[in-house]
Amino acid sequence: MNKLFATLIAGLFATSVFAQAPAPASPAVVKAETKAASADVKAEKSEVKTDVKADVKVDKAEANAAKSKAKARAKAAKAKSKANAKVAEAKVDAGADKAAAKADTAAVKAEGKADVKAAPAK
Repeated sequence: MNKLFATLIAGLFATSVFAQAPAPASPAVVKAETKAASADVKAEKSEVKTDVKADVKVDKAEANAAKSKAKARAKAAKAKSKANAKVAEAKVDAGADKAAAKADTAAVKAEGKADVKAAPAK
């Protein structure tokens, strides 16, 4: 029991020694801490400013990329429509050529039949 009381009393003295308020800081220490805090605030402000500038640059780059992508798509669509128009025109021309060839074939066949009829029989 004596050891228990001795331990409790020693613990009480130990906590009372550590529980005392710290000594007041000297004016030089307070001034140095204030300067350090001010420097920290300036550094944070500068960092935020740099981050904002970087974000603006990224946003601007993304906008430019979207704009050029839209231009490229419009250009591709225009080229595709021109190509489709040329194909359609070629189909019309091919149809006309086919009809003309068919008419020429019919004329040649008719001419051949007429020549056969006009030829003297042997």
